[in-house]
Amino acid sequence: MIALSLAEIASVVNGRLVAADPAVQVTGSVEFDSRKVTAGGLFVAFDGEKVDGHDYAAAAVQAGAAAVLGTREVPGVPMVVVADPLAAMARLARAVVDRLPELTIIGLTGSSGKTTTKDLIAQLTARLGETVAPPGSFNNELGHPYTALQAGPSTRYLVLEKGARGIGHVRYLCEVAPPRISVVLNVGVSHIGEFGSQENIALAKGELVEALSAEGLAVLNADDPLVDAMAERTAARVVRYGEAAHAEVRAVDVTLDERGRAAYTLVTPEGSASVRLGLTGRHQVWNTLAAAAVARELGMPLAEIAVGLGKLGLVSTRRMDVFERPDGVTVIDDSYNANPASTAVALRALAGVGAGRRTFAVLGYMAELGEYEEQGHTEVGRLAAELGVDRLLVVGDTAAPIHHGATSVGDWGGESVLLTDQAAAVEVLRSELRPGDVVLVKGSRYRTWEVADALRAEADPATGGGAA
Repeated sequence: MIALSLAEIASVVNGRLVAADPAVQVTGSVEFDSRKVTAGGLFVAFDGEKVDGHDYAAAAVQAGAAAVLGTREVPGVPMVVVADPLAAMARLARAVVDRLPELTIIGLTGSSGKTTTKDLIAQLTARLGETVAPPGSFNNELGHPYTALQAGPSTRYLVLEKGARGIGHVRYLCEVAPPRISVVLNVGVSHIGEFGSQENIALAKGELVEALSAEGLAVLNADDPLVDAMAERTAARVVRYGEAAHAEVRAVDVTLDERGRAAYTLVTPEGSASVRLGLTGRHQVWNTLAAAAVARELGMPLAEIAVGLGKLGLVSTRRMDVFERPDGVTVIDDSYNANPASTAVALRALAGVGAGRRTFAVLGYMAELGEYEEQGHTEVGRLAAELGVDRLLVVGDTAAPIHHGATSVGDWGGESVLLTDQAAAVEVLRSELRPGDVVLVKGSRYRTWEVADALRAEADPATGGGAA
């Protein structure tokens, strides 16, 4: 964060100073975890349901914090007292980015692929200048300002993903850190239980392009009609990406190798270049095209974009992380989260990597689908069968429609089993996996990753585990 005095911070966040010297400068990071406090930083104390941050205020100051931002006084601790620490963080973040005229803010949203694409964009912008884009999904009312507050005088690019659970959420995040470039990836059915309809999801995602000024740029997926239509909702210039003929940044002649890694010809108004990705999954074509469109806007030459795309790697964990075990089993760990669209993408990646090999899919419950829940799970099961997955392990009764969907495909030559929990899935894999098999692990945040962790542990000699 840029250096600000406690007096300036109190003014920005509508707070009052208690036992604090107004002239003291905050020169370190802003943290809500007292264990991460650095010298000269600001500790934000939240009144949580289980943990009260004010209980750690004194320890934060002892660790070097210049002051604590919280809702009440703590004896002997320099405080900035506010009514709402979360709102205060948002105001502080906006004040910081407004004081950084050389900063370009890049915002992106979509029903799936946000974190991966954020990481890809950040890897390209880092070739142009200092970039802030931490790994993981810091995309809500807390993570968003927290990330923005990491920007400093030398930061040139701030890459922010914007999540939403309802109408107005993206608009609010854009007020915290106004984007100059907005990227919309897709409109699916994730969180449809909270939105009510796919149209409402599109309405919410489109708030990202509505936030742009006429000097901004909207980067839109030409292959998604609901995203393509957002061009009418912005005053900014529009650049489309995809495989559609009207996309300015386009992929043609897409091929996949034996590991499911795509190669394609990148076509732009400036010319074309060959791209060969090191990332697994055909969907990475769209993710990398979005990154290419951003890099092109920032002035990166076409040849350098193509080279940069080929060097992109995974940053955030449990997102299409492919690893090989010593026994020849290939594991695709995509266990961070799941919705019908992202699971369909993962299943297609499994089919690509597993061509000519035996394939296993361990699938768990997909949350927040509302009335679409049974249909969404059933469609995923049907797709697994239609793609020819050999062995489908469905974890948990809540995911049972996946099992029913798969077994409803009459000509499927594979087999599905409904299991009680992750441990049961691990036992099946241990007893059935053979060298050359490919396993996909995918599910919402219901401990499905325990299966991937077990498979990884058995691949790592340092853990003492053997091959299954």
